[in-house]
Amino acid sequence: MKNFILLLSAFVVFNCNAGGYKIGDIATDFSLKNVDDKMVSLADYKDAKGYVVIFTCNHCPFSKAYEDRIIALDKKYKAQGFPVVAINPNNPEVNADDSFDKMKVRAKEKGFTFPYLMDEGQKIYPQYGATKTPHVYILEKTDKGNKVAYIGAIDDNSKSPKDVTKKYVEDAIGSLLKGEQPNVTETVAIGCSIKK
Repeated sequence: MKNFILLLSAFVVFNCNAGGYKIGDIATDFSLKNVDDKMVSLADYKDAKGYVVIFTCNHCPFSKAYEDRIIALDKKYKAQGFPVVAINPNNPEVNADDSFDKMKVRAKEKGFTFPYLMDEGQKIYPQYGATKTPHVYILEKTDKGNKVAYIGAIDDNSKSPKDVTKKYVEDAIGSLLKGEQPNVTETVAIGCSIKK
């Protein structure tokens, strides 16, 4: 019985850590179609100091609740070298609201100031290890590549922007802009599960 429990514990630990980037990993680039029908990759941002990669979608109420905050993040930090790059990881056959055509409509309705990309074939989100929408990965551009500096939630209150007490993404970017590593590097992403 004791051996079984040890084996089970090892299995759980392995599976919790299996797949996806960890803090300090180098994230590979991608080339995905934007809502303007152009292909976008991180390498397109020559002057970027890093990136705020956010896996989000159309239908999820958590994603909708964060849209204005995501726009605000892009407006605040794009000029400082940390643009937002949003990616829809969902399978549109599971939820038609997440189709590429509906993404175009949503981006126009909300006035997205950032690219909104389709993870066609769902190849990118598993590399990152994203499980929710929204799920944030802050990448820092280094000589070795785009290093993962933060993974998790945007802030600590998905329901009410005015009741936020901890702005995880803003704090992490603020540290990176000062040449420091974020104090908080990982939080739990709160949102809808990615539709496969």
